[in-house]
Amino acid sequence: FLVLNTGTELVRSQHGLLTTVAYQFGDSPAVYALEGSIAVTGSAVQWLRDQMKIIKTAAESEDLARTVDDNGGMYFVPAFSGLFAPYWRSDARGAIVGLARFNDNAHLARATLEAICYQSRDVVEAMEQDSGVHLDVLKVDGGVTANDLCMQIQSDVLGVPVSRPVVAETTALGAAYAAGLATGFWQNTDELRTHWAESKRWSPQWSEDEREKGYAGWKMAVERTLDWVKIP
Repeated sequence: FLVLNTGTELVRSQHGLLTTVAYQFGDSPAVYALEGSIAVTGSAVQWLRDQMKIIKTAAESEDLARTVDDNGGMYFVPAFSGLFAPYWRSDARGAIVGLARFNDNAHLARATLEAICYQSRDVVEAMEQDSGVHLDVLKVDGGVTANDLCMQIQSDVLGVPVSRPVVAETTALGAAYAAGLATGFWQNTDELRTHWAESKRWSPQWSEDEREKGYAGWKMAVERTLDWVKIP
């Protein structure tokens, strides 16, 4: 999921995103967000491990992907159960395209990490169109943030810095913060902000030409996944 905080005003999405309540404390006005739901991200790495068996652990995906400099022209769209935001196409199915004779498991591993990042760019662009807010830095959380290469690719694909916090399990931390506010352990959200700290930051290394060429290839690959299942 990618979430953009839109403040106390509900923004209605025109580009395939979900509107949701981010949080509400006591009698204060609800704070709304745009939410971009992606069906398959980190679970694509699990697919490499459990179904394809080209890695033994999720962490090995980074080591394998680092043995090549790029995806070798290969794109992997993990639309195993259709595509979610911003496409919402239940007729889509997964596809690996652009294969050449020299491609190997390392290219597939890298294409899998890139798929996470390109799907995130799809959502970020939809958020910018809906909200008019330009992304200056992407703050990330969750298990996939342990993959340094994936985070570097994410920065390259978006063209903005990517920031990982010291506590990467932000959902659980947020629940703890909410409980602390409710019981008076913390006084306000300003106090909570003082506890946030950055663990690591990645900056873009791709040129603008590299970034746009890569994204154009991704969009072509997405087109190949459509209309595979006939929906009544």
